[in-house]
Amino acid sequence: MTVGEKKLALSNLEKVMYPETGFTKGQVIDYYTGIARYILPHLKGRPITSKRFPNGVSGQYFYEKDAPSFTPHWVKTFSVPRTSEKSLINYILINDVPTLIWSANMANLELHPFLAKAPHIQRPTMVVFDLDPGDGADILQSCEVAFLVKDLLDRLDLKSFVKVSGSKGIHLHVPLNTNVTYEVTQPFAKSIAQSLENEHPDLVVSEMPKARRKKKVFVDWSQNSEYKSTVAVYSLRAKIDGPFVAMPVTWDELKKAVKKADPRELFYEPDVALKRVKKRGDLFSPLLKLKQSLPKPFLDLMKPSRQSKALETYRRKRDFTKTSEPSGIVPRSSRQGGRKLFVIQKHAASHLHYDFRLEMNGTLKSWAVPKGPPYDLNERRLAMAVEDHPMTYAKFEGVIPKGEYGGGTVMVWDIGTYELIDGNYWKGKLHFHLNGKKLKGEWILVKGRDENGKDNTWYLIKGGEPMARPSDRKENSSALTGRSLEKIAAAADAVWHSNRRMTS
Repeated sequence: MTVGEKKLALSNLEKVMYPETGFTKGQVIDYYTGIARYILPHLKGRPITSKRFPNGVSGQYFYEKDAPSFTPHWVKTFSVPRTSEKSLINYILINDVPTLIWSANMANLELHPFLAKAPHIQRPTMVVFDLDPGDGADILQSCEVAFLVKDLLDRLDLKSFVKVSGSKGIHLHVPLNTNVTYEVTQPFAKSIAQSLENEHPDLVVSEMPKARRKKKVFVDWSQNSEYKSTVAVYSLRAKIDGPFVAMPVTWDELKKAVKKADPRELFYEPDVALKRVKKRGDLFSPLLKLKQSLPKPFLDLMKPSRQSKALETYRRKRDFTKTSEPSGIVPRSSRQGGRKLFVIQKHAASHLHYDFRLEMNGTLKSWAVPKGPPYDLNERRLAMAVEDHPMTYAKFEGVIPKGEYGGGTVMVWDIGTYELIDGNYWKGKLHFHLNGKKLKGEWILVKGRDENGKDNTWYLIKGGEPMARPSDRKENSSALTGRSLEKIAAAADAVWHSNRRMTS
């Protein structure tokens, strides 16, 4: 097949991708060819995560971020840093019809683009809300929540656009097309979700645990992250019961479906989708150019002096007239592409342990790891989640006074950057690559429940390849100053004063 000047070798066109309806790979390619005019403007310049089904929707599938080795030379790509300039994820960019057809021929049924465009991958062009019904709820309840989200956005003078996901949920898109970053859009989305949960606790939930979502609709705000991608408008969905399309609809159409109590009106098969766009055009075209600003309080979150609500627990436990620990002013997040800060602090408190911290949304998500990090492949260590800490705590090395929370000596045992490979904190799994002064490689954090049913139980697991344990000298010395816990204790607060100047 020749498209323009590009030659494409298509294969297995008769292979059935959707067994329930007999929809073949050839028909998948035909659909994407027919919808190209409408879908390409929404894909252009955005790194794409592919969801490939080599043996159809009833077979195994995999997500693919790196462009495969057989990618044609004419397919555009964009490299996103993983942990350093030498470690990159080379995403494909679907900018034209030949690339779209080539992608479909790889049995890439679902297209998941970034919310941002290359090269400005830290600048989302929109805010997205994924309304996901839990057990006992359905897409009609998602529609009810969609109207609640819309009403709240209307009061903020923000226009929103809606699409049916082609699955059980509803997606709301709020175009921005400004220089705003995820540091602002994610807290904004989270605040909307929490506000709705407070007003409608019987219908809305804003947290990930599935146990809380029964008969409710989860307003997933976490999609607004530089590591996440959302299924594209006009993308097929890989569902067992047939090929459905992630399709834009009007608010009146959504209201009509709710009034009829007929969820079937919210599912569009490929042939219907193609006829619809030819008749009505692209209902999502405003997302490409409409510029909107978030309310000023959320834009102010970019200012270093903004106090983070996530640190309220941290501050409540400490008397800052008696401790030299940082009080919780949140500085700007680290600016290293996809890399963010991690730190491990060796903490000689009532019990010696290691505090493992990852930078997220302007704070340090924190876990107490009693036995320290694992080094053997698949080895796991208990990691108890504790309160978020301020970014300025990352380089704190000194003594916490006796009688204060966590009283004892703190050493910066390791520090560096991390790159999220996969997963989501709110879904209870993080797979990441550490590039520290001592630790280099892959680890995984997985949420679990201990025998007492505690909700803060996690496990830190060694992934990738095993790592040699640090020497005794490295194990017992600071990554910042090379000193032992004993020397840090003897120096009292001198190291803290030095670090305070470095982080001011």
